[in-house]
Amino acid sequence: MARVPYRENDINLIARMMRAEAVGEGRLGMLMVGNVIVNRARADCLDFEGLRSIRDVIFQVQGGNYSFEAVQKGNLFYSPARETEKNLARKVIKYWRQHPAKYALWYYNPYAECPSTWYGQPFAGQYKQHCYYEPAANTCASAYRY
Repeated sequence: MARVPYRENDINLIARMMRAEAVGEGRLGMLMVGNVIVNRARADCLDFEGLRSIRDVIFQVQGGNYSFEAVQKGNLFYSPARETEKNLARKVIKYWRQHPAKYALWYYNPYAECPSTWYGQPFAGQYKQHCYYEPAANTCASAYRY
């Protein structure tokens, strides 16, 4: 059973976003980015209240900008997904979760050391250049459900 409802079009969206955001970090880095996308679709709290689909998550606008920079600026995001990336997207939608992205709702590449918090949310860990952040304790129980 999938972690979130999805259509084949959602697989394509996640695959394109994973490549655009983390292709330089290999398969594991792309899976972690994909995991954050799925976590946001599952969480009904904080910045992600009311987001119920992969499409909602990918094209979410906050503060006048897309939540994912690749949607606004990324030519990689607008290139067709390859089968390898689609397979990774299917994996992350169906079951894949791993630390530090396991419960993460945010990630970013600071081009420096990871700060201990990101907009008040605690640091969960780092994989290559991306820093991952989980919701602060008692602020988003739905992020911790499997």
